[in-house]
Amino acid sequence: MGAPGASVTSGAGGDPGGEGCRCGKCGHGARAAHRKAVAAFVALREEYAAGRGIPAGLTRSAGAARQWISDELTLSARTLTEHAAATRTTWLDSVHRGTLRALGGAVAALLLGQALTAVGDGWTAHRTATLTAAVALALGGTVTAWRHRGHGGVLAPLTGEDQRLSTSRTVAAGWFGVAVFAMLTAVAGNVLPGGAPHLSEADAALAGRAALSPPMLLVLLTVCGTAVAARAVVAARVRAGRLQKPAAERPRAVDLFADDAGRADLAATQYLLVSAAVAALALTVVIGPPGLVPPSAGWVTAALVVVSAAGYLAAKCDEGGRPVILSVVRAREPGDLPAPIRPGDDIEIRGTGFVPPGARTPDLLARIVVRIGAVHVPVPLVPGPGGFTNPADATLTVPVPADIEPGPTEIRVITASGAESEGWVAEVGE
Repeated sequence: MGAPGASVTSGAGGDPGGEGCRCGKCGHGARAAHRKAVAAFVALREEYAAGRGIPAGLTRSAGAARQWISDELTLSARTLTEHAAATRTTWLDSVHRGTLRALGGAVAALLLGQALTAVGDGWTAHRTATLTAAVALALGGTVTAWRHRGHGGVLAPLTGEDQRLSTSRTVAAGWFGVAVFAMLTAVAGNVLPGGAPHLSEADAALAGRAALSPPMLLVLLTVCGTAVAARAVVAARVRAGRLQKPAAERPRAVDLFADDAGRADLAATQYLLVSAAVAALALTVVIGPPGLVPPSAGWVTAALVVVSAAGYLAAKCDEGGRPVILSVVRAREPGDLPAPIRPGDDIEIRGTGFVPPGARTPDLLARIVVRIGAVHVPVPLVPGPGGFTNPADATLTVPVPADIEPGPTEIRVITASGAESEGWVAEVGE
């Protein structure tokens, strides 16, 4: 049956009477093709879940029909993944082009704010210094975006190995930008013609200490150390099989304050919000008039960032887990008599961590494998209303291969991320 291929292909081509680009190569065409491929896959899954579209010759064997449906959905999911990859490429290419507009808009917003606040006391050399520093920082961001234009521009240094935005890297990069901006402001205030005479001694000292004060250095050390430690912890836990990190399609803003499944993460959210609030306070010290923020606020806010980073790092050390098998039972159909597990029977593996967060897309679900003895058995995709009933995070249903020898047989689960569970020995009868 060619339903999956035909459905997805027609989705890529589009309706001749539709609007917009349908070439599939540019950004608009790739996104339109991906949307139609998703709609075709969902329609195909719901059709199989309702028991329609199955060849008549397979309806007499539930196992054969289930395996045929799983194979068809797997092939369709691969086509869907190809469309998603094309969409990701065009999206990353458009990000670096939007960097110029974003950085230019930030500089324009700063200029407008300085101009509006200069109505009373007039334009000062400190305002010129902050604008000069902002332009220099924007040029640095533009160069970074061009250098990594094939990997998302300015998002490339902030993206982890799992193609998600890293909260710790983003916070560290933001604080690095604040420190560089403060130092450039102090340098420009003393180097620009007529800058130093217009700055009082207190103003110049404040501008310099904003970048090199002990609280600022403590915050920089904390956020940079947290980024390095978080990466090391995640890498070590992934290599040891204690953490599953399936790759995402592309970076998203929600990655900064959510887990891999897109659910709100309290540790990441509080770390991001506290760091953003303290960074805004530091920028107020650099840009605003002297005395706007009391000096005692420096150590208080620095301590707040340290505590927030410690909580974030502690959560990183404890998140996730490897797949665990708790029991293996024979899957009994209604009306069947109790019996031992035999070759050809379906078994239900109960446990946890079989579908890690971020691995619920069809292509990743199709990669889950159960090793029964020496045979690797792909877990069949069983469609249900709005999703899949198998595989699930707590249960997997697979058939026992016919060539398995009777006796004690070791069973292991290998998830989409490559993590492997400890072995569970089940008794297979004759």
